[in-house]
Amino acid sequence: MRNILKLFAALALGALSLSFVHAETWPEAVRIGVIATIDKSGNPVMAGTSPLVDRVIKEGWLEKELTRRGIKLEWYPLAGNAGTGSVTNESFASGRIDFANYGDLPSIFLNAGGVRTHVVVPSGRGSDMSLLVPTHSKVASIQELKGKRVSLHKGRPWELGFIKAVESAGLAYKDFQIFNINPQAGAAALASGRVDAHFVNGGELLEFKGIGRIIWDTKGKPLHFKMRAELWGARAFTTKYPETTQLVATAYVKAAHWAAQEENRDEIIRIGTRAGTPEEVVRKNYNDLTLDWKNRWTPLFDQVVYDHYREVTAFARAHKTIRRDVNADELLEPKFVRQALKNLKLEDFWTPSEAAAKATKTPKATKAEKTPKAATKATSRRAPPP
Repeated sequence: MRNILKLFAALALGALSLSFVHAETWPEAVRIGVIATIDKSGNPVMAGTSPLVDRVIKEGWLEKELTRRGIKLEWYPLAGNAGTGSVTNESFASGRIDFANYGDLPSIFLNAGGVRTHVVVPSGRGSDMSLLVPTHSKVASIQELKGKRVSLHKGRPWELGFIKAVESAGLAYKDFQIFNINPQAGAAALASGRVDAHFVNGGELLEFKGIGRIIWDTKGKPLHFKMRAELWGARAFTTKYPETTQLVATAYVKAAHWAAQEENRDEIIRIGTRAGTPEEVVRKNYNDLTLDWKNRWTPLFDQVVYDHYREVTAFARAHKTIRRDVNADELLEPKFVRQALKNLKLEDFWTPSEAAAKATKTPKATKAEKTPKAATKATSRRAPPP
C-alpha cells in the first residue's frame, strides 16, 4: 500500500510539474499592430477601416481565449499614412509588436535586413491600384503619358503595380519622369498641375473629390496585378509560441469567414466609411465584377499568394532595393491557416486560385500583362497545397 501511495504522489507531482512547464510557455501578451483611425465624430477607432480587425475585436473570441490562458491582448496603433510600412518595420524590429497587417514590399525590406517575419494569414485577393490624371486632362491612356511626369511613392507596395501597368501598355519604367513623393503630396501635385499623373492604392476618393480622373486601374485585371497586404507575424514569436499563434490565426480566419457572407456586405461598407469616406466611394472600391464576394476574402495560401511573393522578392532584388536575397517561400507559413480551416470545418469553403479564376471568368493576361521581366523566373514554381 505504501508503494502505491508513493506512486500516486509521484504521478501527481509530475502532473503538477508539467502544468507549470506548459503555463510557462504562454507569453505575457499578444501585441497586434493595427492602422487606427479617427471616426467622423473625432473618436479614435483601433480597428480603423479594416473589416477583419473590426470583427476580431467585436466578436471577442480571441481576447476570451487568450484571457483564459492568462495572456493579455494588446492592440498597438500604427500610423495610417504613407509611413505605415516603415513604422511597422520599426515596431517589429524593436519587438514592440508580434503581429501586424501591412503590405508586401516593406515586409521584404525588413526580412532582407535580418528581422525575420512571415505571413500567418493572407488577406483575400488584394486591393486595387489606380492611375489618375487631372480631371480636365484629355489623356485617356497610359501610352499618352509617355515622357510625362508621374508621382509615385517608390519603395511602397504600389511601385511594382505601376511597373505592371506600364508594361501592360507596352512601355517601361524609364519612359516616364518619376517624382518620388508620398500619396498625399502626389495628390496635391496632381491637383495643382505639377505632375501629369498620379499612381496610388485606391483612387476612387480622389476621383470623387474632383482631384483626378482614373484612366487605368487593376479592377478586372488578372489577380497578380493587385496589391497585397497580409497578417504578418514575428518568426521568433510564432516559433516560440505556436499555440498562441494558432489562436490569432484562427481568429482572423473566423473574421474572414464572417466577411465572406453576403449578408454582412453592408456592415463592411459601413466600416469603410468610418474615416469619412462617402458610402458610394466605398461601394465603388469593392465593385469588381471579376471577383465574387466570398472568394474576395479567402485566407488560402494558394498559387496567387506564392506567385505574388516570388515576384515581389525578385523585383526588389532586381531593382537593388535589397542587398541580399530573400527566399519568398520562407516568408509564407501556411500551417496555421490549414489548422484553422480544419478546426472551423471550413476546408472546402473557399476556392483555390486556379478554380477561382475559372469561376469568376477573370480575363486572360495578354502578352504584355504577364509578370514583369525581372520576376518571371521567380513565379514559375508551383505552390504547395493550400
